Amino acid sequence: MDIRAASLALHYRLQGKLEMVSRCPIQTQEDLSLAYTPGVAAPCLEIQKDPALSFQLTRRRNLVAVITDGSAVLGLGDIGPLAGMPVMEGKCVLFKEFAGVDAVPLCVDTQDVEEMVQTIALISKSFGGINLEDIAAPRCFEVERRLKERCDIPVFHDDQHGTAVVITAALTNALKVVGKKKEQVKVVLNGIGAAGGAAAKLLLDLGYSNLILCDKDGILCAGDPTLLPHHAELAARTNQAGQRGTLADALVGADVFIGVSRPGLVTGEMVESMAKDPILLAMANPVPEIMPDIALAHGAAVVGTGRSDFPNQINNVLVFPGLFKGALSCGAVQITEGMKHAAARALADLVPPEQLSPTCILPSPLNRAAAEAVAHAVAEEARCTGHARF
Repeated sequence: MDIRAASLALHYRLQGKLEMVSRCPIQTQEDLSLAYTPGVAAPCLEIQKDPALSFQLTRRRNLVAVITDGSAVLGLGDIGPLAGMPVMEGKCVLFKEFAGVDAVPLCVDTQDVEEMVQTIALISKSFGGINLEDIAAPRCFEVERRLKERCDIPVFHDDQHGTAVVITAALTNALKVVGKKKEQVKVVLNGIGAAGGAAAKLLLDLGYSNLILCDKDGILCAGDPTLLPHHAELAARTNQAGQRGTLADALVGADVFIGVSRPGLVTGEMVESMAKDPILLAMANPVPEIMPDIALAHGAAVVGTGRSDFPNQINNVLVFPGLFKGALSCGAVQITEGMKHAAARALADLVPPEQLSPTCILPSPLNRAAAEAVAHAVAEEARCTGHARF
């Protein structure tokens, strides 16, 4: 069977990838009295007096809600909340397997921003963190922004920020491989949706000053009246030379290409037009912007994709389990830019210098040490900056 048929057979057999397991055995009358009435009144009253105790007297401290409206599911698009449920279950499995974090899939049957924000905000007291997933841009930006204003727990849109962190870590190490510095390289990023926009902001914050952004219409330029608001904001911070043209024009002399867009957009000739030893992180799935063998044959020094069947897989699973584990462990009230920076550094540092190579710029997505390293860095940053409850 191919992978899709095998996966479908697995899902039919399991009938769901999650189950609820009790942490409190009930064997005796005393067990029942302690776990439920009358004993349970004691923790209820303690939480009533001090709501912060909900993180110690319930499972809230280790519980994340994985929430979608089903409008941008993987490469499938707007398939609706019910059809998105297998992906949300899968995300919850990854939380548990890689970081020991409990997660609950919640599929919200609305694409109205107000309804979605109100729904999530009203249930947020049940959780220690909110992971927004597969919500289409630009709606995802508004949903996240408003929830961060209303909720006192971390709200994190993984398609944006998890992707941005893993891209940053990959690029950090790829530059070490080719002997270039971030202040000196020209970076071209194609695809300015949720992932591309967040990656652009993170790279700018970290000192990648020569950044050119492209969408389907070509290079983003400041002052273009046709740009969407979130594109206009990024255009004002990038392309300082005012270059215009297509993606092919942007890539001339570029040191780095980052793609979170569509298959087959980059040709071998475009790679040849780039600077010496170019880096290509082509992450369109399942078919990247350029296949690794073509990129390498035309002079690429380092190539990464989102796929597991090529070297340098750039995958969010290296980020979100550990990031939430770290945030939950210290009771973080939000995910800050500094915490994303710390996560990217920790992930990059997980590949020791002696192992860095053109085919090894990130740890394997199956490397369980990634979650621990990211969690430690995130918790330390939260505590040092006053964003931790405990």
